[in-house]
Amino acid sequence: MSTQSFVRLGSLKEIKDFLAHVRSLGATIPFDTEIAHRQDSPLRSPLQCGGIKIGNRIAVQPMEGWDGTREGNPSEYTIRRWRRFGRSGAKLIWGGEAVAVSHDGRANPNQLLIAPHTREGLAGLRSTLIEEHRRTTGSQDGLFIGLQLTHSGRFCRPNAHDRLRPRILYHHPILDRRLSLSSDYPLLTDAEIEAIIEDFHRAGKLAWELGFDFVDIKHCHGYLGHEFLSAHTREGKYGGTFENRTRFLREVVEGIRSAAPRMQIGVRFSAFDTIPFQPHPQLSAKGRPGPGIPEPFGGLIPYRWGFGVNPNDPTQMDLSETVRFLSILQDLNIRLVNVTAGSPYYNPHIQRPALYPPSDGYQPPEDPLVGVAKQMGVTRQLKQLFPNLIFVGSAYSYLQDFLPHVAQAAVREGWADAVGVGRMVLTYPEFLWDASEGNIIQHKRICRTFSDCTTAPRNGLPSGCYPLDSYYKVSKMAEQLKAAKTRP
Repeated sequence: MSTQSFVRLGSLKEIKDFLAHVRSLGATIPFDTEIAHRQDSPLRSPLQCGGIKIGNRIAVQPMEGWDGTREGNPSEYTIRRWRRFGRSGAKLIWGGEAVAVSHDGRANPNQLLIAPHTREGLAGLRSTLIEEHRRTTGSQDGLFIGLQLTHSGRFCRPNAHDRLRPRILYHHPILDRRLSLSSDYPLLTDAEIEAIIEDFHRAGKLAWELGFDFVDIKHCHGYLGHEFLSAHTREGKYGGTFENRTRFLREVVEGIRSAAPRMQIGVRFSAFDTIPFQPHPQLSAKGRPGPGIPEPFGGLIPYRWGFGVNPNDPTQMDLSETVRFLSILQDLNIRLVNVTAGSPYYNPHIQRPALYPPSDGYQPPEDPLVGVAKQMGVTRQLKQLFPNLIFVGSAYSYLQDFLPHVAQAAVREGWADAVGVGRMVLTYPEFLWDASEGNIIQHKRICRTFSDCTTAPRNGLPSGCYPLDSYYKVSKMAEQLKAAKTRP
């Protein structure tokens, strides 16, 4: 099945057409036909929980720009992006950026790094964001800014875009093959894990000194924190039992709270996953991948390399351990939870629903609205189970012109406490602010999920909206991206 089989949301001009399309898919997505403005808008209502005060329900998701310096400092591209985060009007800035806690843990050689030599640069990003936020909203009251702390684990590329240096917790029968890892490739030792935990402690303390309100201990998208949760086959104190697989989180939190007692902590995590997908080999043509299909798993049952996965059918979710994980967060007095799913490396259609795949992806195996509905439904279910946690929902950008209608309904009906927006911020950061302000919507700036913001970094270029943002569209980087996309 090709993308031509699916309805392009940009072709739907009327609300009734969108709602009919949702019904035809058998999906459940909340929707308000009328957009409320300013103080009457659910998106503008303040949020308060456990000492956390957030001025509205719009959140900016953390995104890797792949555009810092080799030393881990911000570049002009990074500064511009953070300025646009401030322009979004969002009062919750969830990380702004995935920032590595060590050089070896960087996902790419241009990822930001939190270290003594980057203090000034990171502080400047925060100041730039606040300045632009004041200009947009008139006040920084209720602005709550975090920094996402990460170690990329299996997907580390600290020195070159095209050279992996994986730091793995266990051997994965599918991902090891994809990454060309031998059966004797070394695993992280317990001592090495303890050193990484200390890196998180130092990073958390430094983030507090720089004025950030919270740090996110990243547990999503196949990176190290997420891999701990699926380390069923690892021996020792960091693998096997659920208690051992969550030890990393507990020890990171304990150390950060010891070093910075007033620092709030959040966790963005993949609530569910699937077995890795691949392009359908028989339906793929040269330069054009086929629709995604699950990797063969006949000999891998019960499936012991996932989290939030049904071990007897790894194409399906199982939220039993997801609920246990949230219970731990609640016991640790962690109130900020950001729900996402899967990984951009091996099943992007559930992590970031899009009609057009990145260069290393596959055609969507289902209408992307199904993926949106799935993430929204899981977030709703978890919110009902844990009403005292603050839930940020993900996967909203694919909704395009209908994003404000769904976002408002999701907050009003309690599906999520805040709506997180990622890709949309790259092209139209103030979209939800404009809608809830009653401003004219600039439809030509709306993200259409062309996935160039992913394809560019896959080819060693900064992440940005090359089709719609003139800053990137007319740059030399756009020419390089075009050439990379035409290479066999």
